[in-house]
Amino acid sequence: MSIVELRQYTLRPGARETLIELFEREFVTAQQAVGITVGGRFRDLDDPNRFVWLRAFPDMARRRRSLQSFYSGPVWRKHRDAANATMTDSDDVLLLRGPGFTPAPGTREVLATVCHPTGAPDFDAYAARHLAPRHALHRTEHAENDYPQLPVRTGEDVRVWFGPAEPPPWPTRRLRLEPVTT
Repeated sequence: MSIVELRQYTLRPGARETLIELFEREFVTAQQAVGITVGGRFRDLDDPNRFVWLRAFPDMARRRRSLQSFYSGPVWRKHRDAANATMTDSDDVLLLRGPGFTPAPGTREVLATVCHPTGAPDFDAYAARHLAPRHALHRTEHAENDYPQLPVRTGEDVRVWFGPAEPPPWPTRRLRLEPVTT
């Protein structure tokens, strides 16, 4: 299992395509070059001002090193102002442990569920009945964020999965996502 960030950016009105074009052209390869696995990138179908994406790391120590390399590197320094100009909020980030997720080629829509279960045993029973390996189940990673320059949400315990499933009995947020294709 990897350390995974589920990142949800709120963008300035009309700026999503600008960010996606910049992200795909400059940031995917640059992150991969420093050991970051860039997973699915998505348009939120219910919010035209939201960009959602995932990235993964083998462990917390490599996360810190890879983020330091990327954010102190020439690609981010050159393009950060343009990227940041598209965003009003980039701090909606869940730090998770799981397999990561990239949709299969040709996928037109992905359903992501962010669930706040009340107890692990009850959730595990739900997952055994309703989730399969294809759902790419992720759980909160409770390790301290050792790269505080990039905030992550803390103080909550979530489960995140991709694909349709019977709605759980706990508070959830469902995201209807369209994969970015290059």
